[in-house]
Amino acid sequence: MTFVIDTKVRSSPPFNIVEFLRIFNTPFSHFSVISLIKLYIGLDGKSNKNKNKTIIFARKTTDMEKYKIEICANSAESAIMAQRGGADRVELCAGMPEGGTTPSFGEIAATRDKLNKTKLHVIIRPRGGDFCYSPAEIKIMAVDIDMANSLGVDGFVFGCLTPEGDVDTRAMKELIKTAKGKSVTFHRAFDMCSDPYQALEDIIELGCERILTSGQQATAEEGILLIKQLVEQAAGRIIIMPGGGINSMNIRKIAEETGATEFHFSGRKAVASPMLYRNPKVSMGGTVHIDEYSRMVTDPEMVKAAFEELNNIML
Repeated sequence: MTFVIDTKVRSSPPFNIVEFLRIFNTPFSHFSVISLIKLYIGLDGKSNKNKNKTIIFARKTTDMEKYKIEICANSAESAIMAQRGGADRVELCAGMPEGGTTPSFGEIAATRDKLNKTKLHVIIRPRGGDFCYSPAEIKIMAVDIDMANSLGVDGFVFGCLTPEGDVDTRAMKELIKTAKGKSVTFHRAFDMCSDPYQALEDIIELGCERILTSGQQATAEEGILLIKQLVEQAAGRIIIMPGGGINSMNIRKIAEETGATEFHFSGRKAVASPMLYRNPKVSMGGTVHIDEYSRMVTDPEMVKAAFEELNNIML
């Protein structure tokens, strides 16, 4: 369908498509915008008297187009299981007890080799802890981006903050440039920002495609209010993707109450180790104690169950 409306040219945002669709009592998430063109010549092609008119070409989405699921995959094995469950995208991570760190060359290569339907994004995070990085760490991150790019990944996930809790736009610009046009998600460093509303505008200005957030709470379900506000403020200029404690039991509630259309979770279950001999006196984790005789792997049935809940939402 095609819409033509009058609108004033503004700097940020130039056009609020959410407000426009609200006039027609139609949620933004129900439409896929094919193109939005600001006309600088008249609609008759002869003059510029209609230069403030905007034409929008859009089509109604199906349920499957409307919602997307990204799986936080801790291994190539989990990524394969995520693809089997129908995930649209995986974020490949190592170091899950630390909240995710850059995976190895081999892990990325093995995952890239197996994913042919699901997109592969890679977290770029040189260590656990905070997101205030030194120049040396930024250099490491840039080299890791180059490495992952050489393997043909589809996108990157990273975020940098200043000591004051603002978005480190200088570091971000350097890393985004290194990404060479690949999709960039600003990860949950966002949840450590001192002013989430200003951070949103800064990240939009940087050109990131999405923000992963729990709404600055322990879980996305607890952060519903802020996530909803961010979706409304973003007004289609960037994707707000809730993540943190999401599963098939709460994904529908989060979708309905926030208006978000992309969701991030791990969907993992424990798989027992094949080891027969075990030494309970020794832990390889030092002070971080985890079960060393099982591993967590994404369960495709958990991914399917989440999709089922989303597809039950009435348009």
